[in-house]
Amino acid sequence: MSLTHSAGPATLATLADLAVPPPPSWLPQTIGWPIAAGLLLLALAWAAWRAWRRYRANRYRREALAELAALRLETDPTRRAAALRAMAALLKRTALAAWPRAQVASLAGGGWAEFLQAHAGRAQDAAPLLAALVHDAEYRGEAALAQWPEPQVRAVAAACRRWIAEHHVPV
Repeated sequence: MSLTHSAGPATLATLADLAVPPPPSWLPQTIGWPIAAGLLLLALAWAAWRAWRRYRANRYRREALAELAALRLETDPTRRAAALRAMAALLKRTALAAWPRAQVASLAGGGWAEFLQAHAGRAQDAAPLLAALVHDAEYRGEAALAQWPEPQVRAVAAACRRWIAEHHVPV
């Protein structure tokens, strides 16, 4: 008995190919996935809109920080006094951009220092330095401002930077 099977070319032609199923669809088969994707797109659009509004609302901060960076804190006493006065005026203009004019414009001296402290946000430690700046810039002359030591001027400039960047405006 022979274990080999001899088949001619005619038998190979009669064989059929394997039936392969169609590839699965990548589209979701239930309605839940398109709804989830739509909600995700809506949430992303809402977050982008909020970020854009926040960016536009904080334009005054960016401009104030750029103006503060442009101030030159020279060793020359007359320029130092002018820079300190400019810092005090910049703080007031920044507050006027964020709060109603009726609430901020009339503040001076201790009331203005308390306002800076109350709205400092995360920059609470900067408020005492700013109070000294506000007091000296309003009530003392150029000679008193020119006598400030350079480290104190740099510390006040850093405090101004922190207050401008981190003050809290209630919505």
